[in-house]
Amino acid sequence: MAINLKAELEYEIPAQLGEGAFWNYKTQELYWIDIESKKVNIYNPNTKLNRVFETNSRVGTIVPTDKKDVLIALEDGVYNLNINSGECTPFTKMKNELIGCRLNDGKCDPSGRFWVGSMHFQQEEGKANLYMVNAEGELENKKERVTISNGIVWTSDKKTMYYIDTPTSEIKAYDYDDETGNISNERVAVTIPLELGFPDGMTIDDENMLWVGMWNGNAVIRFNPNTGEILQTIEVPAHNVTSCAFGGENLEILYITTASLDMTDEEQKNYPLSGSVFKVIPGVKGVESSFFKSSSKNEN
Repeated sequence: MAINLKAELEYEIPAQLGEGAFWNYKTQELYWIDIESKKVNIYNPNTKLNRVFETNSRVGTIVPTDKKDVLIALEDGVYNLNINSGECTPFTKMKNELIGCRLNDGKCDPSGRFWVGSMHFQQEEGKANLYMVNAEGELENKKERVTISNGIVWTSDKKTMYYIDTPTSEIKAYDYDDETGNISNERVAVTIPLELGFPDGMTIDDENMLWVGMWNGNAVIRFNPNTGEILQTIEVPAHNVTSCAFGGENLEILYITTASLDMTDEEQKNYPLSGSVFKVIPGVKGVESSFFKSSSKNEN
């Protein structure tokens, strides 16, 4: 029987489309973005301070490279953002790839390559793709005919990748070759009933179980990808739950981002904290998320 818990408020903010949760275990900070407000956020749970960096276009996700640099996915490509100076410079130009689309969610694989997907502005089916960016900034199209590219994670043995194309209501599994970044043997690991909402951002715990933010679902759900079973439900006081990441010194706290968009008047009344960051201690721990490994930078 699934265990239900309730998330509590961590940081109150009316983000339009909070997304891209990433725990920087080296600095003990939560990196996250507000897509529609064009903002990169770095939140420190100890001080409750949230540093904000404005971007020139919608920002889909964020991953750190080192102490001073992060990769961010903007509408026309992948950029390097220096979080000391605020300087933003192109890393991988994708303007010709992204006609009618923008970049959305993404994370780094175990070898530090950046996987990032796109979505069509009008959400037309099959107009988007899933890409991989290597250490030199070279681009490879890994999966075509995607609609809304979202959560992506890898198992601890580096042999399986899980991926979400939101409108399919499925979590797909792939055989994964960490040496090459090749994926194969696509199959459905989890099929999610529509009444639970739509799967959005995703993270993985130290038992290789999947945690998924549910858009239009008021929850984060823990799934067993081997059986498709629901193991745990975290109720969140926000209608559209977008992403999550394990944080804290021992990776025992699940931080959750939400959105304040796409809500009826009644939903706005019932969920006034929508857009805020929430947290819960679910009883399992996460794993350290991979940083981007650039050929021009030393890991530190």
